[in-house]
Amino acid sequence: MTKVIIAGGGIGGLVTALTLHQIGVPCVVYEASREMRPLGVGINLQPNAVRELGDLGIGEAELDRVGLPAQEWALVGLNGNDIYSEPRGKGAGYRWPQYAVHRGQFHMLLHDAVVARLGADAMRLGCRVTGYSKTADGVTVRIEHADGAISEDHGALLIGADGIHSAIRAQMHPDQPPIHWGGALMWRGTTQAKPIRGGASFVGLGTHRQRVVFYPISHPDPATGLSTINWIAEVTLDNAEGWKQQGWFRQVPVSDFAHHFDGWVWDWLDVPALIRGADGAFENPMIDRDPVSTWRDGPVLLLGDAAHAMYPTGSNGASQAIIDARELGAAMVAHGASEAALAAFDQKLCGPISQLILRNRGAGPFGLLNLVDERCGGTFDNIDDVIPPAERAAFMAGYKAAAGFAIETLNAAPPTIAPGARVKEAAEA
Repeated sequence: MTKVIIAGGGIGGLVTALTLHQIGVPCVVYEASREMRPLGVGINLQPNAVRELGDLGIGEAELDRVGLPAQEWALVGLNGNDIYSEPRGKGAGYRWPQYAVHRGQFHMLLHDAVVARLGADAMRLGCRVTGYSKTADGVTVRIEHADGAISEDHGALLIGADGIHSAIRAQMHPDQPPIHWGGALMWRGTTQAKPIRGGASFVGLGTHRQRVVFYPISHPDPATGLSTINWIAEVTLDNAEGWKQQGWFRQVPVSDFAHHFDGWVWDWLDVPALIRGADGAFENPMIDRDPVSTWRDGPVLLLGDAAHAMYPTGSNGASQAIIDARELGAAMVAHGASEAALAAFDQKLCGPISQLILRNRGAGPFGLLNLVDERCGGTFDNIDDVIPPAERAAFMAGYKAAAGFAIETLNAAPPTIAPGARVKEAAEA
């Protein structure tokens, strides 16, 4: 069986490699970075993604090394009062937990699993796939190496998991609009602090114009009682002229932006102290891409952020990349490692996930903060007088259904890939 080429060694690319190995499809991952390092701060893995990781042999014991189970999700108004809260993961009735993890450490966990299972030669670092040519028996890719050399490789299929700046997507959709920035500017960091609220709570506070989100991404240190608290501070600016900064992601001193949140202090939370307790922060605009009509061009398929980069308002970007990889594996079990499998994947996911991009652009589950702001300016004594409980519950249920982690549906769903399943060609080899 001719190998599958995976462009990009991020979360989506690595879970794709592990999945293809599980079902007997040879593959190679080309990653532009010269070395794998634990970059980034906190991300959430929703129960649907944790289920898939478990089916790959990456269970709760492994995830506990890079994060902790989330127990609560809450939205809070500008006066520090709750708008909405609910349990998460197993506490909410899911068969699987939701995890808050350090993105870089989780990424390294996946990388180490790929090397251990597929061998070191399956990861080609310092190699960027810059384009492709379809052939009679597959696809040939062009590779730029870190030392400036150029080479080619040939495979049966190409999976473009090369992120929001995807070269594969740019070739597939040369007339696509530029990256979309809605005006929100985010600063991300981590601070060693005592866990807030229940100790494993995800909290969003503020309005669509200005808010903070924070949650722990480590268990408390037994000696100090402190956890690594991941936080995101966000303000919305005038974006009429588009993004004018150099680059999309840069490290900045906390003093550049902390003043936006002066006075955000309540008896249970001191936002300025949380932000200023960090060693530094990373600034980036909240960006996504407009949906496209298809993620497929013959033997080439887009996956993860290359297919559907979305605002992080739903905390499910990484989770969707994991689901993508597993759905692709399921399509290959059904149709072989073939263009038919890519077509089935595209038919199933492109339309619904494109709608999720637009839903997240409209604030996703944080839309409740916007409603409160519209109705009462963000401050209230009794939230039920502003948004009745039934309206709040219906709003959240709608998002969960769109994002693929409605409790009853997920709990009742059979495994995406049946245990022991192999692609037909692999089973016959």
